[in-house]
Amino acid sequence: MQAVLKHASGIGMVFAIGSNARSTTWHDVLTNKRGKNVGEFLKSNDLYIANEESYNTTFQTSRGVSNLGQTIFNNTAIKYLHGWAVHYR
Repeated sequence: MQAVLKHASGIGMVFAIGSNARSTTWHDVLTNKRGKNVGEFLKSNDLYIANEESYNTTFQTSRGVSNLGQTIFNNTAIKYLHGWAVHYR
């Protein structure tokens, strides 16, 4: 991801990732080590999470629910995120 950010500097970017990371930053109920690392990476690269607090989550199984998937964007891409939402069937 770091290489993509460097290559596309100045271009609007939106990433949809399945980080398998948990963090209260993207409205999960807990933060694990991977979530802390992802959060630090995002902050250090001026990236933002589109995920909003919602009843819908990005991961649901019989064992539980969480927000393991994130939509990440930079300042240039903010205009593309109108109406962003998690839809779960």
